[in-house]
Formats: sequence, structure tokens, C-alpha cells
Amino acid sequence: MSAPAAFLSGLFVYPLKSAAGIPLDRARIRERGIVDDRRWMVVDAGGQFISQRTHPRMALVRVRFAPDGLLLSAPELPDLAVARIPPGGRTRPVTVWGDTVAAPSAGAGAAEWMSEHLGCRCDVVYLPDDAARSVEPGWGPSRLVSFADGFPFLLISEGSLADLNARLAAPLPMNRFRPNLVVSGCAPYAEDGWRRISVGRLRFVVAKPCSRCATTVVDQATADRGREPLATLAGYRRAGTEVFFGQNLIHEDEGELVLGDPVVLLEARPA
Repeated sequence: MSAPAAFLSGLFVYPLKSAAGIPLDRARIRERGIVDDRRWMVVDAGGQFISQRTHPRMALVRVRFAPDGLLLSAPELPDLAVARIPPGGRTRPVTVWGDTVAAPSAGAGAAEWMSEHLGCRCDVVYLPDDAARSVEPGWGPSRLVSFADGFPFLLISEGSLADLNARLAAPLPMNRFRPNLVVSGCAPYAEDGWRRISVGRLRFVVAKPCSRCATTVVDQATADRGREPLATLAGYRRAGTEVFFGQNLIHEDEGELVLGDPVVLLEARPA
């Protein structure tokens, strides 16, 4: 077991999939990961999930917690309150990647608000507690997952971003990569060699590298698209047709994470 030189320097939750994240000082970790992470999602008329990959204006949706749900804001629109459990909302099948679950709609008001912002017909839905969506099998502990792409956590080290930024004409902020956990105090891409770690009192399996998509080329402040960082990452972080940056994690324990928690390597990945 290595000495705890690394520590948790960033902690983020994304209540509405593909909208802006919320920085946290501490987070409760339950079955699906950080409480309320990606429990709400935007879907098109056919129930397929919508993200910044195809609708970059999702980046302009800002999110705050409200006593009974969320408060959303977007340019040129009034703030929108979205209930945690939509009262009387109709339940509909929705699909995120290959998984289809039944989820209640947040209602006609939320659908109209989001449709106006994105310029297409869409709806906002909530993942109920009894939704049986699991992490990708074969990568670690069996866990339920929210509307995240496939795993409860994404981890990136500050060192990895610093190395990438040294290769770019203009540095990029960490929010381009939308991690849940940011680690400082380790070498660039040290996370590639981790198999199991602890963060504070909680243990995690480092399941698989994160394949990066077009969301990373979207400026999170303006929704403008560019070529970076994918163009540069493809030059040195490519395997086959995919570009990797960061690691997907599955938690072994439930409890609490706090900024500053030590990050300790429990098991290294075989060379």
C-alpha cells in the first residue's frame, strides 16, 4: 500500500445529465454513486437521451438544488423548478445507450422550457428509486447506476490535465471533461495504472478508461464547438478508434467523500 501523497481536490455532481455541474465540498455516496448525480435527463420525442454530443446548448443549462428538486436556468428563459418526484407525471420508457427504463416526466412546463432552449421537441424525466439500471457488467462490483453513461464515477487527475494543457495552444478547464472526482498530488496519467484505490474511507475499483466524445470540444461557458482537445488527445491517447482520458470507477463502499480526502493506491493495474 502506497503513502497517501495524492488527495481529492475536486468533487462534482451533475444532477441533470449533460447540463452544468455543481462543485461540492462533500458528497454522500449511496448505491448509484453521488446522491442526485444524473437523476434527471432530457430525452427526445422518441425517448432517446439528449446530450451535448448532439445538442451543445445543454452546456448552457445551469443547475441549483431546491428543497424538493432542481432549479434550472438558461439564457433568455425564466428559471424552471423541476420536482424530484413529478406530481402526476406520466411514466414513459426512455433509453440511455442500450438501457431502457420507465421514468416519470417532469411535466409539460419542463418539456416546453427545454424544447424552447434546445430548439427541438423534448422532455425532462427523472430516474425513480426502483429503476433497475446496472453498471456495465464484468468491470467490478455490481451496482445500480443513474442516467450516467455507464459507471457511477469519472476520475481525472490534475496532473493529466496539466500535461494535456502543455500540449495545447490554449489551456482548457477541467469542466470540459465533466469528472466527479479530481485528484491532485500524483503524476500525469497515474490513474491509468490504478486498479483499486481508497478515497478517504471509501474504496473504489478503477474499472476502465473513459473513451472521450464530442462533448469535450464544447465550450461549457458558450456552447461553441472547436477541435480541441480531441485533436491533440488523438495524437497520444488513442487506442484503435477511441481516445481515452480519465478513468471510470465503481465504488465498493457507501458513505461520504470530503475535499482533501487522501487518495491511496490499494492495487496497481498489471503492466
